[in-house]
Amino acid sequence: MPESRTSPDVSAALETYYTRYYRDTLGIPGWRGLVDIRLADEPYERQRLVALERAMGGSIKGARLLNVGCGTGGFNALAEEAGAEVWGVDESGDAVAITRARMRHGERALRSMAEALPFSDASFDIVYCYSAIEHVEDAARSLREMVRVMRPDARLYLHTNDRRSCFEGHYKVFWIPGLPSVLGRAYLAARGRPTAYLATLRPLSQRQCMRLLEQAGGRLLQQFDLGLGRPVGGPLWPLVRAYYRVRGVTPYIEFIAARRQARPR
Repeated sequence: MPESRTSPDVSAALETYYTRYYRDTLGIPGWRGLVDIRLADEPYERQRLVALERAMGGSIKGARLLNVGCGTGGFNALAEEAGAEVWGVDESGDAVAITRARMRHGERALRSMAEALPFSDASFDIVYCYSAIEHVEDAARSLREMVRVMRPDARLYLHTNDRRSCFEGHYKVFWIPGLPSVLGRAYLAARGRPTAYLATLRPLSQRQCMRLLEQAGGRLLQQFDLGLGRPVGGPLWPLVRAYYRVRGVTPYIEFIAARRQARPR
């Protein structure tokens, strides 16, 4: 049997993984608190599970679910407990190793790129992609792969940050949308932050996301309005809020989709 989510070995691996991420890679001043949240991540992951089941219109029990960008597996473990047959892929070998230790069926966590999912066509009832599409090298190809592995009546649930947002959710800093990469690196450096990770982020706008979904053979069923998010920019927040409202921007994109020829439920 795999170790529990809170076993000493899993906790040590999580602490090492997220210390390296929050402190060393991103240079976040409050990194310790973020690591502590990850060490006790069940409330956070349960919120995600509740949101998924609400979007699906009911329990995921019995569903075959693929988590694309599964990270360290907290969501996978809870989805297993909810009765789903859960698979996960992630490009990080360290993250996959932790996920395997947390899942009942650890063999279902695989190291893979989203652009080349190691599954046959029409393999899953639910494809779940949360805060991962902005990390892939080729979003169009990744979405085509997600649609490819969906069964005829399957659902795709995707969440990502909008590139037009005034908050960079990885570095957790106020951000100017459309900032050229050279200026983005200079801005982070001026704040005393490491800059290399910025090159791995390729956020999409809502319009780009919808276009790529359609090109991949999917169709939008429902888009969720998550509001304007937390106030950002300190005294600039009224201007940020006005920009969001005038441009029709929400900081996050979240939707559920089907294959283009799927039958309505």
